[in-house]
Amino acid sequence: MNKIKKYFFDSLLFVLLLGYSSAYSQNNSFKVTLDAGHGAHDFGAVYSGRIEKNIALAIVLKVGVLLESYANVDVSYTRKTDVFIDLVERANIANRANANIFVSIHCNASKNTTAFGTETYVMGLSKTASNLEAAKKENSVITLEQDYKRKYEGFDPNSPESMIGMTLMQEEYLEYSISLASKVENEFDKLGKKLRGGGVKQAPFMVLHKAYMPRVLIETGFISNPEEGDLLNSEHGQNEVAKAIADAIISYKKEYFGSGTAENIEIKPVVRENAPAPLPAVTVVDGVFFKVQLMASTKKSALNPKNFNGLSPVSVVYESNVYKYTYQQTADYEKAKSFLNEAKSKGYPSAFLVAFKNGQRINIQDAIK
Repeated sequence: MNKIKKYFFDSLLFVLLLGYSSAYSQNNSFKVTLDAGHGAHDFGAVYSGRIEKNIALAIVLKVGVLLESYANVDVSYTRKTDVFIDLVERANIANRANANIFVSIHCNASKNTTAFGTETYVMGLSKTASNLEAAKKENSVITLEQDYKRKYEGFDPNSPESMIGMTLMQEEYLEYSISLASKVENEFDKLGKKLRGGGVKQAPFMVLHKAYMPRVLIETGFISNPEEGDLLNSEHGQNEVAKAIADAIISYKKEYFGSGTAENIEIKPVVRENAPAPLPAVTVVDGVFFKVQLMASTKKSALNPKNFNGLSPVSVVYESNVYKYTYQQTADYEKAKSFLNEAKSKGYPSAFLVAFKNGQRINIQDAIK
């Protein structure tokens, strides 16, 4: 009988530990939603046998494989096959996954077949003609959807400026979107002339508008350019582009969410009754402290707990025309992580830790060291 009880207890303990481990892994995963532009009857740009929908999907799947090799990175896809997905549904897939970032991948094209280089866009209401033209091209996909006029509240894809009248509920994510986009372009710069980074730009893309997290749209190069197009259509070229995008995403993750590489998995001990007390957390010294950044917005809000889902204390700084709202302050990294989890549970899924030394912002990894 004692053996049966012991077996039952051991089995129950194993199940509990497995559940704890699974829950811990899920709660601490960095969630990425990858979107391959176009699909099925929506071919995107087509030049001399180079088809945008196929190239975008091939790159997305390669990026996914690279990201999934990292510990605590959870990848979801808007499509993994040649299917058509509505623009709003692409964003909804990311929203339902509670993604930390949304990355939409496309190919560029131009009547000028010498045009080349990458471009990475964030959601914005730029009035630059070339940016609006890019948005017009990608937004035109909605006309392939049933009942698009009702679904998109009268939005006219031929006039991206009409989005100016729409409420930008996600503008607090702009700063982080720009940070991610900059990292993507920096990685493209490393590829040299053939896929030189064209810089970070703003444009009103519908697929980005409805995603409630930091998000970017990447034009990986011009398939209308014979040389660049052939490179994008090749296995070698797609691998290069995919690695650049994956490296940028991991760099963003390390800066805002910690490393989480296979060599640096944190395993939490299970504390039982009568067990020795765990060692106290190591506090960071030399004037280093952590805060939880809840959001950044162009709108100023009173620092009242009711404006921040009950969180208090909240502080704010005004930089580069943006109000940055932070929660709590501690020199203890473990406490900082618990404050971060609290913020996320209170309705701030994209919150992240920021670090300061002697009042100046520093890289989170430097602070942890």
